[in-house]
Amino acid sequence: MADAAIVGLGMMGQGMARNIMSAGIALRGFDLSAVARARFVEAGGKTGESAPEVAAGCDLLLVMVATAAQAEAALFEGVTAALAPGAVVVLSSTVAPSEARAIAAQLNDAGHLMLDAPVSGGQVGADSGTLTVMASGPDAAFERAGDMLAAVSKKVHRLGDQPGMGATYKVVHQLAAGVHLVAAAELMAFGTKAGCDPQRLLEIVSSSAGQSWMMDDRVPRMMQESAPPTSTVDIFIKDLGLVVQTARDAGAPVPLAAQAFQMMVGAGGMGLGREDDSAVIRAYEALTGCKVRES
Repeated sequence: MADAAIVGLGMMGQGMARNIMSAGIALRGFDLSAVARARFVEAGGKTGESAPEVAAGCDLLLVMVATAAQAEAALFEGVTAALAPGAVVVLSSTVAPSEARAIAAQLNDAGHLMLDAPVSGGQVGADSGTLTVMASGPDAAFERAGDMLAAVSKKVHRLGDQPGMGATYKVVHQLAAGVHLVAAAELMAFGTKAGCDPQRLLEIVSSSAGQSWMMDDRVPRMMQESAPPTSTVDIFIKDLGLVVQTARDAGAPVPLAAQAFQMMVGAGGMGLGREDDSAVIRAYEALTGCKVRES
């Protein structure tokens, strides 16, 4: 069995790490948060004082941080040199396709392989081991990372041998996720302002043609005074920004995504960036002067 490590033990990485270890894969892990490291150790993992220390000698590394800048810092400030020669790096962060290709090129120059493997399913999927993986990269990287990917997912989509395609599919997917999330908030704010009971409105829409996964999952959180974060407003500002950026690069119009992005930016401007992404409803409440709450 390969020596494996993970960098990034946040809302997604923590659950992924537990499922990897449950599959019998010994795992070392690092996060800048001492609290996150302690939780990982309690689950049976081993940690250290730095990412290079944790990655030393490993030939399989999972990176599950929030941004491309964080991934580059994690990899190229000592970790790449610490890995075993010819290691496989599984990049599961949501980044722009151009960023995935650039990181893969730097890893290739260092003698390592990269699997561009973003995931979907949120914290619920990470905890339950039912993520969807959208991956592209060399066959050898798929083969060596296969057990790890199987431990965290219900489905692995192989999308070719070129890094960047996994990121492309994930960014396009995030258009649907972000638009559905913001549409659910708009629907609930509009309906409540017009006199609908929020709970009854959710029941009707969720059993009718307007149903969406985001509606079912996020609207109950919107009706809480303060939902514990499972994904944040800042994450969707980042992801919808990637949608707009990638669409511009491809020459494709994405007006709905652009509007959803602006609503998320508005929520962030209200100081809600670190709140659960369902807090975008607060931006609509500010516009309507009407709160959406469970009756």
